[in-house]
Order: sequence, then structure tokens, then C-alpha cells
Amino acid sequence: MSQQLVLDGDTEDAKQLARILYLVHAATFFFSLGTLSILPVIVNYVKRPDTVGMVYSHHSWMIRSFWYYVLWMVVGGIIFATVVGIPLAFLVWGVAWVWKAYRLIRGFLDLNSNKPMPL
Repeated sequence: MSQQLVLDGDTEDAKQLARILYLVHAATFFFSLGTLSILPVIVNYVKRPDTVGMVYSHHSWMIRSFWYYVLWMVVGGIIFATVVGIPLAFLVWGVAWVWKAYRLIRGFLDLNSNKPMPL
């Protein structure tokens, strides 16, 4: 006997919005290195209280990903301000970019698999 997950319309709509937000985060991340990600993060903050459970965890995951990415980009900028630290700044920025890409891909895949993100 196979089990089937049944979602109500509100949950499915919330999942669809989360999918769109993951894609918008990815697009802004790819085309502006995350500078324009403030726009989908605002939507995450606005829509997160309207959701529960799995979808709520995905909104929180995207918000945390954004703020940690901002933190590491600022740290890289501070390091870049010192001439000696320029190579280290590029390393910090590269690692932050790969980490953010991983978070977006993992979140999108887990959302499609109906898995909540760790809080």
C-alpha cells in the first residue's frame, strides 16, 4: 500500500510562493551577487507569519541565509579594505557565494520533497 501526502489548498499556495521566492533569491543572487535579495527577503518576512510547519521553516531558512550571506560579504569588504587582505577577502567572498548557492539549492530541493528545513 502506498501512502500519499495530501495538502490543502492554502499549504500548496504557500509552497508555490516559497518556490517562487527561492527562484527570485537565486536570480538576484546570480545577477547581482545578492544585492537585490533584499526584495524577496521582505516578502519572506511578510509571508512567514501566515504559514506554519514546513513552509514556515523554509521562509526562516531563506531569511537566515540572506543575513549570514550579508554578514560574510561585509566581513570580506572589511578585509578587502586592507591591501594585504585582498586575497583573503576574495576567498571569504568565494566561500560565502558557494555556501549561499548550496543553501538555495538544498532549500528548493527539500521544499519539493516536502521536507522542513532545520531551525
